[in-house]
Amino acid sequence: MSDDLRDLYQDLILDHGKRPRNFRIPSQPTREALGHNPLCGDRLTLYVTMDAAGMVQDAAFQGIGCAISVASASMMTEMVKGKSLPEIDRLFAYMHAACTGQSADETGIEEEDKDRIAALSGVRDYPVRVKCATLAWHTLQAALKQEGAASTE
Repeated sequence: MSDDLRDLYQDLILDHGKRPRNFRIPSQPTREALGHNPLCGDRLTLYVTMDAAGMVQDAAFQGIGCAISVASASMMTEMVKGKSLPEIDRLFAYMHAACTGQSADETGIEEEDKDRIAALSGVRDYPVRVKCATLAWHTLQAALKQEGAASTE
């Protein structure tokens, strides 16, 4: 990865970490879950509003955490809006593979989403940070499955 691209990705993470998008409680979420990373103390509540067809109409979060955790939640809430459960499952698998250094199936992943995930994928070089980057995603899975909570432990 070039230094310019690395700097661009770092700027994206810092921007989302300092000014998170969708950092709020929606008026009528249909699903929610609590997420916790005991290793570094990140905590968030994720809210999802689904329509009758199973499409995500809104996604938002509240909580505290490191810049990577907050940036990941912020970017994730932007990415999942307008997507179906199968699309979100593919996106989760792609994100998890990118952050853990595994190969990932890119089928059905939009270029803009790939770019955002690429910005977070640098955590694979820092195993402790993988949990920070994936906490919101595991919490999303818990919310969609109506499990109520997710932990990185």
